Amino acid sequence: MASLFTSKNNNYEYYARSYVVLDYSSGVILESKSKDLVRSVASISKIMTAIIAIERTNLVGYVVANEDIKKGYGSSIYLQVGEPVSMKDLVYGLMLRSGNDAALTIARGVSGSIEEFVTLMNDKARKIGMKNTIFNNPSGLDIDDEGNLSTSYDIAILMKYCLDNEIFRNITGTKEYRSESHGIWLNKNKLLRTYEHCIGGKTGFTTKARRTLVTSAKKGNTELIVVTLDCGGDFAFHKELYEKYFSSHSTLNILDKGNNVFDDYNLVCLNRINLILDNEDIKSGEIIYKIKSNKVEVIYKNNDGEEKIGECKAEVIDRKEKKKSWLSKLFRLK
Repeated sequence: MASLFTSKNNNYEYYARSYVVLDYSSGVILESKSKDLVRSVASISKIMTAIIAIERTNLVGYVVANEDIKKGYGSSIYLQVGEPVSMKDLVYGLMLRSGNDAALTIARGVSGSIEEFVTLMNDKARKIGMKNTIFNNPSGLDIDDEGNLSTSYDIAILMKYCLDNEIFRNITGTKEYRSESHGIWLNKNKLLRTYEHCIGGKTGFTTKARRTLVTSAKKGNTELIVVTLDCGGDFAFHKELYEKYFSSHSTLNILDKGNNVFDDYNLVCLNRINLILDNEDIKSGEIIYKIKSNKVEVIYKNNDGEEKIGECKAEVIDRKEKKKSWLSKLFRLK
């Protein structure tokens, strides 16, 4: 893929060393360039710090800032040594103001040491499928060590995972927050204020990493994630990519989370099964439900072949003995 993206509407050109556009509901990559290129990702790695703090504390309790905060140069929420601060304020300060002092205080408050917290970060990365990521600190600073090394695709995987958490989703979409003792914080992600469909994100910058940005946006049923590494016009580039795919693609709800009645079957899904398609493909594609025994496979079929898009449990509603143990049904998308 070319290194320059040209907007069809405005004829703007943007350069990004690496980027990815990911569909939130399905995890499908819609567009990318050098998505597996490993480099320092700066403060967008604070997303991992935030989700660990949320999952481990539910934002309950206070932490006393200690001498660690003196290592948190750069972006700060201006904590003082010995100051008690709520975990809620720390995570909001981390995400909205990119406070490096907040990151260090969170790490010690959650795990007792920076080193142990970094271990949690790397364990979580492996668990959720971030295959090309190594965390070295909770902040993303990369002068004293290599920084946090990752890829645009891995960061998109992380953002997708985090957006499943309602607390995280609320924080990342907050435009401004009143802290207990440090005034009002405005979110550095200005796309929240300049683009109506943006619902969250995190900014980052170091001299080594250059500008890094992850955002999410939603229009109708379609929710997308964009990550850029080393992109000067990143806010504008993200908006152009969102507009490109919101205008050309649609998200279809195939099966809901929970119970879905299908002839003599109740299809029980752990998660909603959605499918994002180019608007032209909607006219010709088909959904196939292959039910065998107590499982159903959901298949999307078009002229290029078949692709499995999900599976779930199939329970027989009608207790009559079935003559056939296998059933295949076709349903037109339109």
